[in-house]
Amino acid sequence: MSIGLFKQALRETRAASNLVMLPKQSSRVNQWFKWLAPGLLVKRWLLISATGVLLTTLGLATWVKLTPIFYLIQLVENVLEKLTTIIPNYISGPVVVASGLFLVFWGQTRTLGSITEVLQAGGEEQLIDVLMNYRRLNRGAKIVAIGGGTGLSTLLRGLKEYSANITAIVTVADDGGSSGRLRREIGVLPPGDIRNCLAAMADEEKLLTELFQYRFKAGDGLTGHSFGNLFLTAMSDITGDLEQAIAASSKVLAVRGKVLPATLSDVRLWAELSDGRRIEGESKITEAGGKIHQIGCLPSNPPALPAALKAIAEADYIVIGPGSLYTSVIPNLLVPEIAAAIARCNVPRIYICNIMTQPGETQGYSVSDHIRAIDSACGQQLFDAVLVQRKVPSAQSLIRYAQEGSHPVFLDRENVAQLGRRVVLSNVMEEDAETGYVRHNPQKLSRVLIRWYSRVQGIGF
Repeated sequence: MSIGLFKQALRETRAASNLVMLPKQSSRVNQWFKWLAPGLLVKRWLLISATGVLLTTLGLATWVKLTPIFYLIQLVENVLEKLTTIIPNYISGPVVVASGLFLVFWGQTRTLGSITEVLQAGGEEQLIDVLMNYRRLNRGAKIVAIGGGTGLSTLLRGLKEYSANITAIVTVADDGGSSGRLRREIGVLPPGDIRNCLAAMADEEKLLTELFQYRFKAGDGLTGHSFGNLFLTAMSDITGDLEQAIAASSKVLAVRGKVLPATLSDVRLWAELSDGRRIEGESKITEAGGKIHQIGCLPSNPPALPAALKAIAEADYIVIGPGSLYTSVIPNLLVPEIAAAIARCNVPRIYICNIMTQPGETQGYSVSDHIRAIDSACGQQLFDAVLVQRKVPSAQSLIRYAQEGSHPVFLDRENVAQLGRRVVLSNVMEEDAETGYVRHNPQKLSRVLIRWYSRVQGIGF
């Protein structure tokens, strides 16, 4: 009978609490239940702490020969005996238990609330959500992304939502714009592509992107330079080299993952065109407007950055591209140790093909032409699959690109199959309605890449 009354009381209490509980209170309860989620490494430490308190209490009791404990137990026994004579045990017991749980809950709430107030000052995200996201990202796959230009930074902007174990290996062959000026005038390695990747992988991406991409519009010698390039140049001078400058900048900017140059050598690209011309300089190759027959770099065998080789050797997943084929993707692979390290890896490796051809580099190229160009430059097969955009851009975009001599990259399936590559066909494009430009969408692209990686890992590679 008493158990039935207790159950009925619990049901009525729960029903009443549901009627008066505000959305804010419900949300707070949900937040607290998140602390019980597996993988947070919280419950085990609370259990260890409770065990420590219990052992300390027992140790003190043993030390003083249990005399205080004996009298305390007697006192509690007398109080409980008096209490049960006044209030039945089937009521007083649950009330005391509920009071104890309330005090524990209230104490923990106030403790964690005080900690959160300090750690999350001014932030809207709950501490538990930050912790859960941190644990999830740090359990993510070790991904190595290789490329340069805006293509690589676009990829990183999406991948960082799935893993914090990302290493971006970036080309240092750029010699145009602000990077080229700093390279010629100060002698530093071009920081432009590295700047873009750091901004893309930073926690405060939008603000940092605006700051790093800010270009000075006035000032003697400053006009045209971006703040990010000057920042990395100054850090290189302070720390001694670009690798240390990137590491220090990553700490300052709270970068999620690592950004590494493919080499610390002063690499200069050259290309032989089909008409016999030999063009030197990354920016001049595209401007020449011819068909590229062969590409290389000076020095011909630049040493790879050891940290980049280590990242490739430990990778779970390697992604090449997207980006300009000859001036962003291939320059990384012209470092022989980089190409050899990728070839040795027995992990999923995929190349992201560009959506549109690029005047001055890949006019008239199909998907298989992109693959052959990479194989020819490296002398070996570096990837097993190629990601290709499924849907063709709108008529407005096609007209816009046709005026510049650019067209969608044609998927010639039979030729790709003959080259021993699998095709991953998906819609990963976003289109600017105003300008007509098309780009890879960071979220769509990363979602497809992670899904393909999970499927390949599931069936065994």
